[in-house]
Amino acid sequence: MSLLKPFSKLPGLNTANILLVENEEQFQQKLADTVVLQEKTVNVNVRLARSLPLPMENEESRPRIDLVVFIIHLTSELSFQSAETSLNYLDPGYFQGKVCFLVTSARNVSVPPERLVSVRKLAASLHCPLLCAEDQTPEGVTTAAHRLLAILKVAAGLVPMATGLYLSTLTRCTVPSDIDQQNFE
Repeated sequence: MSLLKPFSKLPGLNTANILLVENEEQFQQKLADTVVLQEKTVNVNVRLARSLPLPMENEESRPRIDLVVFIIHLTSELSFQSAETSLNYLDPGYFQGKVCFLVTSARNVSVPPERLVSVRKLAASLHCPLLCAEDQTPEGVTTAAHRLLAILKVAAGLVPMATGLYLSTLTRCTVPSDIDQQNFE
C-alpha cells in the first residue's frame, strides 16, 4: 500500500483525471456520469474508489490523478471517518490544490451541526476547498459537476495563468475562531 502521488506520471494532452472517493457509493456514480456529460472541450476520465489506498495491481496503467474529491455524507458518521482515514494515503503534494471535499445533506435537519463543523475544520486544516452539494435533485448534481469541473481544469493545468495552489488559496475553507461556540443567536 503506497501513497498516491500527484507528479509520479506525466499528464495527458487535453486530459483531466478525477478520483471520486466515497464510502457508500450513493452519489458517486451519478456525479461521475454528469461530470463526463457536461465537459465537451477536454477529455475527462473519472475513477471511482470506496477508499484509499488504491489497489497496487493497476498502478502502472493508472493515469495521473489531477484531483481527488472526497464525498462525505453528513448523515453518515462512517463517511467522514472513511475520508479521514483515506487522507493518510495521499502524498503531501496533493494538498497543494489537488484535493477537495464535497459534502451532501448539509441542509438536512437530522444531521448534527457538529458533523459539518468537523468537516469544515478538516478542510480548513488541510487548506482544501469544501463544496456543498444537493444529491437528491438532477439540478444539484449538475451544479456540483460544474463546480468540480472548474476546479479540475485548474488542477490539471488546463487553464492558462492559474494553478491548483493559487486556486486553493482563493477557495480554501476557513473556520471562524468562534466556531466552537455553537451560539447562533
